[in-house]
Amino acid sequence: MVDLIISTVTQGFIYALLSYGIYITYKILDFPDLTVDGSFPLGAAVTALLLVKGGNPYLTLLAALAAGALAGLVTGIIHVCFKVRDLLAGIITMTALFSINLQIAGSNLAVGRDVATLFTAEPVKTLFGSLSLLQRKLIVSFFLMLLVKLLLDLYFKTKNGLLLRAAGDNEVLVTSLAKDKGKVKILGLVIANALVALCGCLVCHEQRSFSATMGTGQMVFGLATVIIGTTIFKKEGFVKGTTAAVAGSVIYKICIQIAISLGLPANLLKLVTAVLFLVILVVGNRQKGGGRANA
Repeated sequence: MVDLIISTVTQGFIYALLSYGIYITYKILDFPDLTVDGSFPLGAAVTALLLVKGGNPYLTLLAALAAGALAGLVTGIIHVCFKVRDLLAGIITMTALFSINLQIAGSNLAVGRDVATLFTAEPVKTLFGSLSLLQRKLIVSFFLMLLVKLLLDLYFKTKNGLLLRAAGDNEVLVTSLAKDKGKVKILGLVIANALVALCGCLVCHEQRSFSATMGTGQMVFGLATVIIGTTIFKKEGFVKGTTAAVAGSVIYKICIQIAISLGLPANLLKLVTAVLFLVILVVGNRQKGGGRANA
């Protein structure tokens, strides 16, 4: 039972990186970015290939970040420079990434047990050698989740970070400050997809495998986690958006694990994800409606 709880929380921490990316595009930029379904497996594909080729497991983090950032850049250029609608721009990049991922790692690529990952390589192995592999995964994923959260919180306080927030809330303000709102959007998409690809990288390290279909539904999952977190803490002004994203990710993974524990077949998980997301949206809309009526 304890191992199950640790595994579920670990998954929540890992997928919090995906939630950060969705938080930036959905809550800050108001950009429905379907690139996520392609940049997530892109990070995993790059990681799996490098690990199989004997690459340093820590360098896979940088490689995944760079690959995801490039994917976000492409979406941003298609949207801003070629004036393609945001939803279609994401779909175009996502579709292209499916073929690119196949070229990188094929339809499936397994990483052998003899290959060192983030959770088994030095210095993690030396520092936490007395702990089980499951416990090491929890510690490493928590550290990376917390590190990215702190960096994002610091970034959002900078001039660039404030402009990013303004780009989603008030584009006129960005223009009045003599800043190119298009460039700000592109930057947001680059950061968001870099984080999504980083999440795919960690999933590959954790599962020791890549699958071309592993990105399916990740956009819906990320949206659900962000909405869960922001709905729970919407009355708590002191709670940062990144904190809400982490909480939503962990809670969502717990809900999925409960469904599995109750005997739900694994092949129905995507259906449960869609239904749960719909319920969250309906409840959220009713709360908004109630708030307006009370006002």
